[in-house]
Amino acid sequence: MHKVLTDKIINRLTLYHSILSDYIEKEIEYISSPQIADLLHIDNTQIRKDIAMIGYKGKCKVGYKTGELKCKIEATLKFKTVKTAVIVGAGNLGMALAKYDNFEAYGFKITALFDNDPVKIGIKINEKEVFNLNELQFIIDKFSVKIAILTVPRKFAQKVTDFLVNAGIKYIWNFTPCVLNVPDNIQVWNENLIGNFLQFTVGVEDNQTF
Repeated sequence: MHKVLTDKIINRLTLYHSILSDYIEKEIEYISSPQIADLLHIDNTQIRKDIAMIGYKGKCKVGYKTGELKCKIEATLKFKTVKTAVIVGAGNLGMALAKYDNFEAYGFKITALFDNDPVKIGIKINEKEVFNLNELQFIIDKFSVKIAILTVPRKFAQKVTDFLVNAGIKYIWNFTPCVLNVPDNIQVWNENLIGNFLQFTVGVEDNQTF
């Protein structure tokens, strides 16, 4: 049985999975840790450690069999286990996430969106309908939803979070620039878009353009 995986390891495994998918599409049977390292600009020793941690071994001087390693990562990260979710906030970001088709390849199924704008209610984004927030409880119960993706404006974030918790949501993927106050039994993943951008651009000269 593999050890407990940290968030950083899980993140790297998803990157390996993406590379493996590309290699398989190109009908390349084997890949080496140096090849992955070159693509991701990370230490090839780290890659070997990550893959060993999930209980997979490559062939000496050949590398890893792409199809087998891809399946091993999928099994480890439970891609085949469907996790249902809803998006709360049908603005530009919420709609963009609803249009992202690759979520389901990882077992992540978005069932619906919610908003309080009468103009948006009833429309469909990538075959997912936008409902009024007061219908949240019905959808949660109907589809056994435990995950909410929060993309509302900052000033509404805590109020909507309280509503989600009371409705039975246990996990919140928070895209708002707000630190949420939740009970101890609720898990929050904060997606810090501005922080990630600043980490990426730190050290860039003021007059440099992209």
